[in-house]
Amino acid sequence: MIANLLRLIADVYALVLIARVVVSWLPVDPDSTAIRYLYQITEPVLAPIRRVLPVLGGFDFSPLVALLLLEWIKILVVG
Repeated sequence: MIANLLRLIADVYALVLIARVVVSWLPVDPDSTAIRYLYQITEPVLAPIRRVLPVLGGFDFSPLVALLLLEWIKILVVG
């Protein structure tokens, strides 16, 4: 039961991270409430990764690293 809940939370957060990546490619209003909320819930995870992993060739790989870490944690914790 708890394992399924943790898996669901991890999967939803992965979708939120993917949404942030897609939104970064689109010409959207950064002052939009939805966009601000999306950045508020993903930035606490992405900012520390960005401090360790610099932008390479103009690409920000922090969402990819976050997704990989999330999957790794999901495998370790949930099984």
